[in-house]
Amino acid sequence: MTPATMRLEFEDVFFTAEDGTRLHGWYLPGAAGQPLVLFCHGNAGNISHRVDNLRLLRKLGLAVFIFDYRGYGQSEGKADEQGTYSDMRGALNWLQKKGWPPEKMIYFGRSVGAGVALQLALERPPAGLILESPFTSIKAMGQHHYPLLWLLAGWALEARYDNLAKIAQLKVPLLIFHGEQDDIVPQWMGIELFERAPQPKRFYSIPRAGHNDTYDVGGEGYWQQWRAFLQTLKIKSPDR
Repeated sequence: MTPATMRLEFEDVFFTAEDGTRLHGWYLPGAAGQPLVLFCHGNAGNISHRVDNLRLLRKLGLAVFIFDYRGYGQSEGKADEQGTYSDMRGALNWLQKKGWPPEKMIYFGRSVGAGVALQLALERPPAGLILESPFTSIKAMGQHHYPLLWLLAGWALEARYDNLAKIAQLKVPLLIFHGEQDDIVPQWMGIELFERAPQPKRFYSIPRAGHNDTYDVGGEGYWQQWRAFLQTLKIKSPDR
């Protein structure tokens, strides 16, 4: 699937990571005056599996840039932790050339993508950071349920993504979503990250939601949290 499947206007983009690796993504323009969401997806699947999520973000009027990490989708290379950080920096560089400074963006990271988004938020602070189903670290995941670590797939097992050690350094507003019934990344990990993070911050627990159905199960309450968070940031984007 592509955004065209949902009749969404988009630009098919090939760009380079900080280290020169050729990557692929989609840029979806938003409504005038609205910020951009830089979307770091989770480990399972690629950007073609996020089209419905893109449709709902566009209903908020937001511009979106979503990209595949190296080794995913049409992106070249082989994934590793440092490589995903290089990919995110490359995505930011492409957006800045298009006229989007970080202070007009929301970084949004799901699961493994939460670690990628957090790292860039520390390096190049955005207007705000949204983490969904984030874990404290790969090591903590292993200690929690080693038999299920295959769900992260091979390359991620060699990564650290020590989000708990980093999040106290955050200097931008934070919103965390986490499903109450997440059996891959337990909710207590999201809560522990939230407790370690500095203000301003908010945590939204999604009743009955697991790891991959947060916005489906969360429904309108989930999107109300997005809207409320965006209103607190009071971002005025460049004219598009």
